[in-house]
Amino acid sequence: MLVLAIDTATSDLVTGLVDTDAGQSRDLVSSTRNHNENLVPAIQRLLAEADVTFADLGAVVVGHGPGPFTGLRVGMSTASAIAHAVGIPVHGVGTHDAIARQLKGRALVATDARRKEIYWATYDDGVRTAGPDVVKPAELVLPHGVETVSVPERLAEQLDVEADYVDLTPRAAGLVACVGLDAEPAPLQPAYLRRPDAVPPKPTPKSPAIPEVEV
Repeated sequence: MLVLAIDTATSDLVTGLVDTDAGQSRDLVSSTRNHNENLVPAIQRLLAEADVTFADLGAVVVGHGPGPFTGLRVGMSTASAIAHAVGIPVHGVGTHDAIARQLKGRALVATDARRKEIYWATYDDGVRTAGPDVVKPAELVLPHGVETVSVPERLAEQLDVEADYVDLTPRAAGLVACVGLDAEPAPLQPAYLRRPDAVPPKPTPKSPAIPEVEV
């Protein structure tokens, strides 16, 4: 099965393709906050480089955070629009869970929550043991036994913890590995963990940033 993976919960815009039959994946990652403008072109470029079309997709997997309201909304609405147009399932997965797939042993994953706060969760060999939650960096207490912290480089200096620091971003393979593609997908539920940074607008026609998908 060919799976499209999307994550817009962080400042990194992540799109990727995973061929579950061949065990292969490809990622297209860009550091930008303009996810609304860049997501659809990134997906189109990804498909073109892989020489496939939307009709070749068997499922869509999207990170549901934790993350800021605006970023999560564009990723999840785009994933839903593509899945609906193609007639395939869409699965939501935790962004931190996907990052943790790249870590061994006891680790903490932290991402930028803005408002001078961070989102965090702890893991043991990729299995979540606490969180996700939101806290000010100075208030974060590292759980006993955690040796590795994945945190954006610009935020690492704000953490007063003794650990090995790495700066990881979600990857397509990690996003897809977090979900059972054969299972009935649950309704998409964004993990904001606090009141949204922005107020949802009144219903309007679909944004031109999410075009009709030709299959």
